[in-house]
Amino acid sequence: MAKAIIVYSTRTGDTRKIAEFVAEGLRFSAIDVKLAEAKDIKKESDLNGYDIYVFGSSTYHGEMMPAMKTFLFLAEKAELQGKAAGSFGAFGWSGEAAERIFDTMKNIFGMDMVSIPLMLKSGDIAGGIKMAQDYGRELAKKIA
Repeated sequence: MAKAIIVYSTRTGDTRKIAEFVAEGLRFSAIDVKLAEAKDIKKESDLNGYDIYVFGSSTYHGEMMPAMKTFLFLAEKAELQGKAAGSFGAFGWSGEAAERIFDTMKNIFGMDMVSIPLMLKSGDIAGGIKMAQDYGRELAKKIA
């Protein structure tokens, strides 16, 4: 069975909810999913053995959460080039975090990204739930 890891950083819990819905979409496609907070990933070897990588953070004052920024420096040392990937984030007025994570994964890590980052204001809105689940399904197609 293919495996995915979703690493997120959240301030109010909305980003975690989005991560859970992306995970559902992956599971609908028979992908085994691990959810992890960015602060809990301590070494690059914690990222070994996955087929799909999904990183997300809320945007706060135009920036991603500090734990995600630290995590991305660690992830840069992992062997992620060519791996299927996507990014997501929750936001209030702007969504820079998801876009910056996406650009880092694509341009610095050399990952095989889905078309765009997933940017939602909340994980509680019915349309947003479906969008997050569909994003998981889209990620699964990268390795089908």
